[in-house]
Amino acid sequence: MSLQDSTVTEVLCMACTDAKCDMKPTKMQRRKVGPNDVEIDMKYCGVCHTDLHIAAHHNPLWMLNSPYPCVPGHELAGIVKSVGSNVTKFKVGDQVGVGCLVNSCGKCGSCKKGQENECMKLVQTYGTKTKKSESPHGYTIGGYTDVMVVDEHFAIPIPADYPLEAAGPVMCAGVTMYDPLKKFNCGPGTRLAIIGLGGLGQMGIKLGKILGAEVTVISRSPAKEKIAKGFGADHFLVSKDEEQLAKAKGSFDLILNTIPAYHPYTEYNKLVDKKGTQVLIGLHNGTIAGLVTEKATCGSSKFVGSMIGGIPATNEVMQLVAKHKITLETKLIGVDELNSVFEKLEENNDDGIRFVLDIENTLNQGAFEKCKDVPAPKLKPHTKGITLFSVTREFLWQLCTFKWL
Repeated sequence: MSLQDSTVTEVLCMACTDAKCDMKPTKMQRRKVGPNDVEIDMKYCGVCHTDLHIAAHHNPLWMLNSPYPCVPGHELAGIVKSVGSNVTKFKVGDQVGVGCLVNSCGKCGSCKKGQENECMKLVQTYGTKTKKSESPHGYTIGGYTDVMVVDEHFAIPIPADYPLEAAGPVMCAGVTMYDPLKKFNCGPGTRLAIIGLGGLGQMGIKLGKILGAEVTVISRSPAKEKIAKGFGADHFLVSKDEEQLAKAKGSFDLILNTIPAYHPYTEYNKLVDKKGTQVLIGLHNGTIAGLVTEKATCGSSKFVGSMIGGIPATNEVMQLVAKHKITLETKLIGVDELNSVFEKLEENNDDGIRFVLDIENTLNQGAFEKCKDVPAPKLKPHTKGITLFSVTREFLWQLCTFKWL
């Protein structure tokens, strides 16, 4: 398809051509604005740990429909540039965000309940094969871009007084933490524990406090206590301290486990009380298997998997953080720093900072020269990716060893 074709718009992206994740400025294409579409002049895009997972092909199960070049990014924030003739939610000049989803069937029970994230035909913001009419490349490309086009249903209004550079992470980290908090009725008096203190953990602390919970952070690093309490946590436990964990046995109503790598997650079940639940949020085999185990045990499992939330939940959490003037600790970076940030994410992001690409000021024609000699990130070999076999094995292990009880 030529660049002169009237059905496409040329855009500039940060993309990688293989699992080495060497992100470079790349000219690509999007569809023209349709009747129900919003065109976004991109200003910022958060850099999520999942971006690394997908771009580096850590999880083959996810990559069945995800070819290269890969343009990650599902924490988009920008300004409405134009709207289609049927659009009613937005007008030119509005602040707008986009999260992890850009389409779904709109007809199934999940979609009708506002749980588009559970639709069997959901279309993720990047890496999902789709019709050429929806994406000229035949698959979706994400938010590391100067222009985004999305159906208005999947665009999230950002209040005018909320800082746009802080809004992107709400689209992913915000709804990822808010959805289970809402599902398990977190409120005043809830004894909430957050395991892990990256971007998700930081958001979980702040949302938990907004909702009235007593928040404890659990981390392997004692040095993170000051950071956790700086974010608003009431208490702190060191996961390597067996005495501390023994004293905390059965003391939590809800645990949100954000660790993004496979680990002995069932060991934390002992910390929830008889009616409590551990929610696995970090992306690994246990999380995906936990989604299945919850269904197989009719909701009786001590742990469940949880991914993202639907559009209503994303709208809710955006309005909630804006009302309470809550923002994450973020750091703006230029596109030439993206490769080095991927290295930091692989090292677990110990500062809990959410990195945000400054699209407006750094993704331009000058980026080609600036990124030309930037080396690819130094990533370690990844041997424990998510595959259909590994998830099935993990599910059977959970079930047969009664770890879910």
